Amino acid sequence: MTDETAKIDATVPQTARVWNYWLGGKDNYAVDRELGDQIAKEFPIIVDIARTDRAALNRAVRYLVGEAGVRQILDIGTGLPTTNNTHEVAQAVAPDARIVYVDYDPLVLAHARALLTSGPEGATDYIDADLRDTGTILREAGRTLDFSRPVVLMLSGILAHLPTAEEARAVVRRIMDHLAPGSYLVVVDGTNTNPELNEVMKIWNATANPPYAMRSPDEIASYFDGLDLVEGGLIDVTRWRPEPGSDQVAPLHNLIGVGRKPV
Repeated sequence: MTDETAKIDATVPQTARVWNYWLGGKDNYAVDRELGDQIAKEFPIIVDIARTDRAALNRAVRYLVGEAGVRQILDIGTGLPTTNNTHEVAQAVAPDARIVYVDYDPLVLAHARALLTSGPEGATDYIDADLRDTGTILREAGRTLDFSRPVVLMLSGILAHLPTAEEARAVVRRIMDHLAPGSYLVVVDGTNTNPELNEVMKIWNATANPPYAMRSPDEIASYFDGLDLVEGGLIDVTRWRPEPGSDQVAPLHNLIGVGRKPV
């Protein structure tokens, strides 16, 4: 047993493991599956949300590495590896892309080796740190990323684990202030605009760790203060640069935005 696996609590559902279950992964426990099934029974499209979020993030990575030409990504709140992880998507477009993952879930740390497989031209690294510990994150990420050049900061579903929008904005600002002009912020988060989802999240917050605070669209938009939103703006994950020929589906009340730090 490693130090990381010794710290794993299999008695309380954990965000990364429940999300892994909804995405079809196998790195979860009975408590995670039970909560995942309970929520999916009350709100069946939660599985669609999980998978559509991942697809939207992949499109954002391809855009930023391909069209925007950024070669560095700081992915905080990585979650458990499944398919089409950030480094796989980025390095399929640009083999020299460099990716740093950040998470503090012990099971994610135990599976970090699966995240650290990079092609020889690029690089990946993993940091065990809490989102709020921005000093540690930036110091450790500097081993792999060149902060004098643009970096993509990815925050998918993690800012809502901070109790207030004010704290979330402060974390985003501390990191973005450290990044070079021309860097990008990518945020995916759920909104409080669906009453059924709001009720389901009460079940989550009574059972799982960490709790999830639904935000208003205006609160999520405030994370991009001082940045230039790319075409499309802050929009439902189903609507952000959909693949040609993809079916139009109903909004899922999860937003994605990509903003650029002005030069």
